[in-house]
Amino acid sequence: MVNKLFSNIKGDAFGGITAGVVALPLALAFGVSSGLGPDAGLYGAIFISFFAALFGGTNTQISGPTAPMTAVSMVIIAGIVAANDGDVNKALPSILMVFLLAGLMQIGLGFIGVGKYIKYIPYPVVSGFMTAIGLIILLTQIQPTLGYAPKDDLNYVDQFKDQGKEIILQKLLAEEVGEDLLSISDFSSVADKASRIEESDIMIEAKTLAGKEASGTVGAIKTLPNAINNINFLELILSLATIFIIYGFKRITKAVPSTLVALVVVSAGAVLLGLDYKPIEKIPEGLPMPQLGIFSSFSFAAISPYIITAFSLSLLGAIDSLLTSVVADNMTKTKHNSNKELVGQGIGNSIAAVFGGIPGAGATIRTVVNITSGGKTRLSGMIAGILLLFILLALGPIASKIPAAVLSGILITVGIGVMDYKGLKAIPVMPKDISLGPIKLSSEVLIMLVVLFLSTFWDLIFAVGIGLLISCLMFMKLMGDSTAKRSSFDGLRQDFWPDEKGFPEKLKDNVFIKHIKGPLFFGYTAEFQEMCKQIPESATSVVIRLSRMQYMDQTGLYVMEDVLKDLKLKGVSVVLVGLLDQPRRMMEKINLIPEFVSPKDMYVTFEEYLKKIAK
Repeated sequence: MVNKLFSNIKGDAFGGITAGVVALPLALAFGVSSGLGPDAGLYGAIFISFFAALFGGTNTQISGPTAPMTAVSMVIIAGIVAANDGDVNKALPSILMVFLLAGLMQIGLGFIGVGKYIKYIPYPVVSGFMTAIGLIILLTQIQPTLGYAPKDDLNYVDQFKDQGKEIILQKLLAEEVGEDLLSISDFSSVADKASRIEESDIMIEAKTLAGKEASGTVGAIKTLPNAINNINFLELILSLATIFIIYGFKRITKAVPSTLVALVVVSAGAVLLGLDYKPIEKIPEGLPMPQLGIFSSFSFAAISPYIITAFSLSLLGAIDSLLTSVVADNMTKTKHNSNKELVGQGIGNSIAAVFGGIPGAGATIRTVVNITSGGKTRLSGMIAGILLLFILLALGPIASKIPAAVLSGILITVGIGVMDYKGLKAIPVMPKDISLGPIKLSSEVLIMLVVLFLSTFWDLIFAVGIGLLISCLMFMKLMGDSTAKRSSFDGLRQDFWPDEKGFPEKLKDNVFIKHIKGPLFFGYTAEFQEMCKQIPESATSVVIRLSRMQYMDQTGLYVMEDVLKDLKLKGVSVVLVGLLDQPRRMMEKINLIPEFVSPKDMYVTFEEYLKKIAK
């Protein structure tokens, strides 16, 4: 294994260094976007890149914070911060614990073999989700691009002063009451404290409320008029310059990452010209230190509301990573180990959480850069992480001077790039297979739009869940309708198979044949029962042909039992032809065979049955 790891040192070194350089501006930008600061993005990129490469199952994968993972993390962070009175430091242990749980759950998903099932997620769900990620990034970057900070807009903050004062009074009352009943003296104490509330205390609460109200996509839209009326043209120019360089430099050459060029050029220009811009948060100097507070101040009550969220984050990371693994396989003509990749990603995310980093996944662009630059083994991803650690230690103070508007410009290009234009272009040409009243729609377009809208304006995780549910319902209806359409019940007078032409003429009015041309599952059972009711009173025998029924679920099994019972009560004998292994095992487990159908009335082919009745 060691020899294999160092079999391509030159290519891996160049690929890892190039991927690390590409990752730097994105890591800083995603960290700022998440709400935890640029250092959190950088820490996530360092640890996830190194450990996911070391333990993962895709040799050329470069991992780190990604747009989908950051978008979900941003929502989680905002929710936990809001529940902790807007205090990020107070909320940090709970936030990191959620990230740690997500990483541990990813490890668990890898061990139980979930990786192989990720490929079954429908394309419309993925398409709607990715486009929503792009829209979320674009909308949430409106404020920083225009240089607008809701907490600094006194006219906007003033709207929340009365509500802020109410919150302070409620806290004073809660402190006074404790577990006891409120007495007259307690009222006097509360009134005394209320009279001494400082204007500054009210403003702190009002700013917290203003920030919460202006957060997310809905908040960005609500505050858009305020942002336009309070444009900081310097911040806007820095953002636009960043965007212009990113797109313009790509036309000159792709040998050097245009994102890095924009970061260096615009930041250097702002510093050298002495512009009065807003810098990013200061990046701590020295080695990242473990955030032991996530263990010392652990509270299950504080974490329990976010367990499902952590699980959803782990699933998203799995999908994000394995999609990139498929891209890497196509480029390198290799085959990744999906479950091992999940374990590696989980280890990387868990360690990143302990050191205060935001979660991440396999990053497609960085992985492609690594491969095209010569990376072939997991050493390339480890080198990318080591390079980022070196940059943190050597250039941390310099990086702290980067304008926040530059990272906003970078994120805008990420938001534009991450959207699924292939899926959007296909909207007009997709077949309209469902009707909503007089309106005909494509079921796949409907799913994509539902996921897109709910993800953008409500909740990413629930949106994906609802999209999957609708996809399953649509699929079940399609399969049920298809099976019902192809199946038939007749006395050999209309629909018959070629091998049924030799059926004895004298038996045609008494023997009815049932063709099941698809799975017998809960989406088709109602039609199956309805068709069985069509058997006329003259029937003495029913032949059920099952060679095209590859699968039977539990619902189908019990419906089959009901049908066989009814036929037995009517004195109608049942013959099974072509019963396959899975349905047979199901029927034998609850004794449908031999209780309702004797083995002597079961035939592998219809020709065998014809020979029997011809005797």
